[in-house]
Amino acid sequence: MDKDILHKEIDLIQACITRMAHNSFLLKGWAISIIAVVLALADKAANPALLSSVLLIPLLSFWYLDAFFLRTEKMYRKMYEWILEKRKNDDTTYLYDLNPHRFKKEVDSSWKVMWSVTLRCFYGIPTLITVGVIIFRLVRTFSQKGVC
Repeated sequence: MDKDILHKEIDLIQACITRMAHNSFLLKGWAISIIAVVLALADKAANPALLSSVLLIPLLSFWYLDAFFLRTEKMYRKMYEWILEKRKNDDTTYLYDLNPHRFKKEVDSSWKVMWSVTLRCFYGIPTLITVGVIIFRLVRTFSQKGVC
């Protein structure tokens, strides 16, 4: 097999891996920014429990999207390994095919990636704190009104 073809194919896959890692990085930045904005507005908000509730939507969405991009990156890494293995034997099947989904059974599910240690810490801790703030504010509101 021509080495130029192999190098081009590997470069294409590496570009996909880089794009998935960049997307994951951007999501983390957006999540931190949104959390910082909500914390800055929490003192001035009329209803901090409502503000915290609204924070849960993007936080959980970013958590899922980050897991999706990390899982896709893992599929591309499997594809990279597969190509290095097959091309040295002059196997040209799936030449320049960049669809990573044929490797989806070889990597963890999006749900399992969501609960990996790094994502669980990065998104889970702010989610738990946000839920705690919501519960604290609701309990405090109801106890002040004499409902509890």
